[in-house]
This record gives sequence, structure tokens and C-alpha cells, in this order.
Amino acid sequence: MKMKNNIFKAIVAFGLIASLTVSCSDEFVDRKPAYSIDSENYFNSKEEYDLALVAAYDLLQSTYVNVLLGEIASDNTLSGGESANDTPGFQQIDEMIHTPVNSNLKNVWDWMFAGVNRCNYILEFKDKTDFEGKEQVIAQARFLRAYYHFELVKWFGGIPLKGDARFRLGDESTIPRSTKEEVYASIEADLLFAIDNLSTIPAQQGRVTKGAAQALLGKAYLFQDKFAESAAILENLINVTGGYSLVTDYNTIFEHAGENGPESIFEVQYTDIEGAGFGCLQCSEGNVAVGFSGVRNYSGPLFSSGYSFNVPTQEAYDSFDDDDLRKDVAILDIVAWAAQTGATYGEGYKHTGYFNKKYIPRTRSAGSQGDLNLTNPNNYRAIRYADVLLMAAEAFNRGGIDETKARTYLNLVRRRAFGDTNHDINGSGATLTTFIWEERRRELMGEGHRFFDLVRTGRAAIEIEGFSSNKNEVFPIPIEEIQFSNGNWSQNTGY
Repeated sequence: MKMKNNIFKAIVAFGLIASLTVSCSDEFVDRKPAYSIDSENYFNSKEEYDLALVAAYDLLQSTYVNVLLGEIASDNTLSGGESANDTPGFQQIDEMIHTPVNSNLKNVWDWMFAGVNRCNYILEFKDKTDFEGKEQVIAQARFLRAYYHFELVKWFGGIPLKGDARFRLGDESTIPRSTKEEVYASIEADLLFAIDNLSTIPAQQGRVTKGAAQALLGKAYLFQDKFAESAAILENLINVTGGYSLVTDYNTIFEHAGENGPESIFEVQYTDIEGAGFGCLQCSEGNVAVGFSGVRNYSGPLFSSGYSFNVPTQEAYDSFDDDDLRKDVAILDIVAWAAQTGATYGEGYKHTGYFNKKYIPRTRSAGSQGDLNLTNPNNYRAIRYADVLLMAAEAFNRGGIDETKARTYLNLVRRRAFGDTNHDINGSGATLTTFIWEERRRELMGEGHRFFDLVRTGRAAIEIEGFSSNKNEVFPIPIEEIQFSNGNWSQNTGY
């Protein structure tokens, strides 16, 4: 039974049991849980722990908005859409004029904390019932909590922590915001446990593995400039854990047949099952970001229509060399495509002529379910092996550890990009660092990482128009959370 098709079937049942529905009006924790069954009536069997774990995985689907905004906030793409009034939260973030009153930032906060709370529910009762393989369940829960915490600390800085216990109504006025350092310490502890207890082979397609935990830990170290630690764990993943490789043809990675391939270290699973609507986008079993990024009023081969958000800039397209094989895989030049195929399309707001080809809707069969713009089955490749190679290259270079290894890992990525060794990089020091950063932009174009890469390396104010230093490195805590905390939480600087 593949996780792609079955991981979410138990969500409705367990979501009610866990008393954590994720509605469009959710706050730090759900204000009015529909149901509540205490621990005396749950976690009595392996099956119940498994159902709880499925519910913890479910919130990964909601990270579609993190990916969209990670691009829109950067210099890679513009907000797009139908008009200046279409999804105002996107427009404000694109122009760096966002405030604590922003429904899309509130989505990030609500949905990631919902994920944390579902993990904490399992961990709160991790010792209630013993069964064979429980360490694997707990390790997966701790990986997922680390993943949600990592998203939250990237977006908002220090956040409240409650250890292995669920957040409850009233906690917002008594539990302080932890520091970024404390959040990262929690992430590191969770991932070290996951590494020690997860298998290198997923228990089911889409489940996390030892390699995924190593990759995320290496990334968390890199975000803290812990270069030696990052280099060590990523080197272990590359040369000891193994099992991953670069796909020969970059063009195949983002197509349906390329899902869960040898380059995929961690992949968010999506389906085209009915269930989405604009009143509850996080209810979608499909990748909402795909439809949002699609070509407006499109008619033609290969693709289907979408809402024309998240449109790449001319500068992003021009950042690729003409002989870079990734250029026209990452970005669709709609003018050239229309001339080649006879396709027709409409122009949306901030139209650039380019679209994020990795994640725009592909033509689907007549039997597909749901709103075609909201239930696209395209998996999100959250951590790819190419990302790991480039992170390792950066850690070895910036940490002054081994520049030969840094160049080796960088050039593995470049050799696939150009199909030869003629474009190998031979630089060192700061010059090599710049090459690595530029390669990350091109390799990961459209995948939601660019804004955070610019922030963590101190380049955001230079590259992003309207970015204010000592403010826009993080986003504001939603105004509702500040109000509910009754003065317990201070707002991020500048907001």
C-alpha cells in the first residue's frame, strides 16, 4: 500500500480525536475543538499510534504556502495573480510591505503549529503503550516536529516551545517565546534521535528515513553557521548512509514519473483526491501551489490552466547560462512555448512572460477528481540530493575545512547541469563561496528556498527590492497571536 495514495485516509477520524482541526480561523492552538478524547481512551494499540502519526504527516500538505511565499518574498519571482487585489497577503510580501495583519502569514503560523501539536500529542503519550517498532513511530514524530519547528523558526524567529506536550488554551499567555537558539537546540535533539532510530529504507513510500533526518540536521546546522557540524553530518549522508544519486536527466525530476526517485531525500506526497476549496485550502489532498503557479487561461499541450501567481522575473531567467540544461526545465518561457506549439494564454498581474515550470499543472486524465487548480498531484521535492551536495560544498568551504571536497560536490551538480566537465569551478575562498551560492539559486529555482538562503547569508538587503535590514529577516507574528498572549509575546522588531 503506497503512502502516496493512503497516508491521509485516517486524517478525518484522528483529526477529531486529536481535537486539533485546522480551519481558516485557527489561532496558535484551535480555539474551539470539536471533539476531545483524553489519553485514557486513546494510544492503546499500535494502530492508534499509527493513525496519530498519519495525522502528523498530513500537515505537510499545508507547506505549499511556505514554498510559494519562499519564492515570492525573494528576487526569483513576483506575486502575480489576477490583479493588485488578488490575495493581498502575497502582494504585500512581494513588495516587502507586509504587516502583522496578513492572512497568508497567519496560515504559515497556524498550520505549522498544528503540525507541531499533532506531533506533541503522540510524544506526550509515547510511553503509554508498548509495541514492536514503536521507536520508529516516535522517531518519525520527532522528525516531523523538527521539520515544522524549522519552518517556524525560519519564518518567525523565536517561537514558544512546550516540550513533549500539547499546547492548550491559555498557554499563549503563560509560555514565553523561546529564543532562536533554544528552538534550534530542540530541532537538533529531535533529529539526532531520529537519525539513531530511523531506517535508511522508508517503511512506506513517503515516510521519513535516516537520510532525511541527516539532511535536515545538516541544513539546520548550516542555518546557524555551524559549518563543521553541517559538513560532518552531510558527509556521512553522502558517503556512509548513501543510497542517493543525481538523476541523469534534470528534466525528469519534476514530472509524475520522477516522483520519489533516487534524488529524493524527503518528498511531500500529494494526490488529486477531492477535498479542496477556497474556504479551506489546507484541506486539499493536492498541491495547491501548482494550480496557483499555473498559466492563466491556458489552452494547449502538456499543461493546464492556473492562476498565474509566483511568476519568475527576467533577471531570474537570465541568471542561467544559455547552455545550462536546467534553464528551460526550471522556467517556462510562455511566449516561446506559444510560438512553438500554438498554445494560447492570458496575461495576469505583473506578467513577466515566465512561469515556474517545475510546479505548474500538467494535463491530467478525464477521470481526475476535484478542482483541477487545487488538487494537483505533483509531489513537492522538499529535500533533494543536489541540495545536500551544495549544502555540503558550502559547509566545507565556509568552514575552511576542505575546499577540494567543496569543489567536488559543487561540480557534481554543475556537470549534470551542463552535460560536461568544461564548466567545472576551480575557485577558492570567497570566490568559491559566491559560486556555490549562485549554483544554489539556479539548481533550486522555484523550490521555495531562495529567500531563506539570502537571509541566512546576509545578502537579502542587496538582492531583494524593499528589504529592510534588522526587520525583514523574519516575518511578523500574526496580530491575533500577540493579542491572545496578553502581552506575553513581543512582536518582531520593526513590525
